[in-house]
Amino acid sequence: MQEIIRVSTKEHDVLVDITEQVREIVQRSEVNSGLVNVYVQGATAGIMIQENWDNSVQNDVVSLFRKLVPSGIWEHDAQDNNGDSHLKAGIVGPSETIPVVQGKMGLSTWQNIFLCEFDGPREQRRIIVTLINSRA
Repeated sequence: MQEIIRVSTKEHDVLVDITEQVREIVQRSEVNSGLVNVYVQGATAGIMIQENWDNSVQNDVVSLFRKLVPSGIWEHDAQDNNGDSHLKAGIVGPSETIPVVQGKMGLSTWQNIFLCEFDGPREQRRIIVTLINSRA
C-alpha cells in the first residue's frame, strides 16, 4: 500500500510534525505486522524521527544545522543560492522506516516523524508513505 502526504511549509528551515498523517495511513492499511517507510521527494528536504514534547528539540535541530552548515558559502549557491539546503538534506536523509507492531507504528512515547524543510517556504512537499505487510 502506498499513499502520498502533501505538506506546505512556511519557513526556510523548519521541522513539521507529520506523525498523525502517517498514523492515519497505517491505521487504514490494516497492516498488523510489517514496515512503514516515509520518504520525502526533493533534494532539499529530509525525514527525521525526533522528540515532540515541546518545540525546543525542533528549534535546536534547526539551530544546529544553521551553525554546522551556514548559508551563502557553497559552490552550488552560484546556481540557485541553496547549497546549504542540499547539504542539510543529505545529512538527514530522505526517509525513515518504522516497524508496524500489532497495527501501530513502533514509535516510543517521545518519538514523532518530522518533515525537515531546508529550502522553504514551499507550496507543496510530497511525502510517499509505503507499507509492507510481513504477513507474520
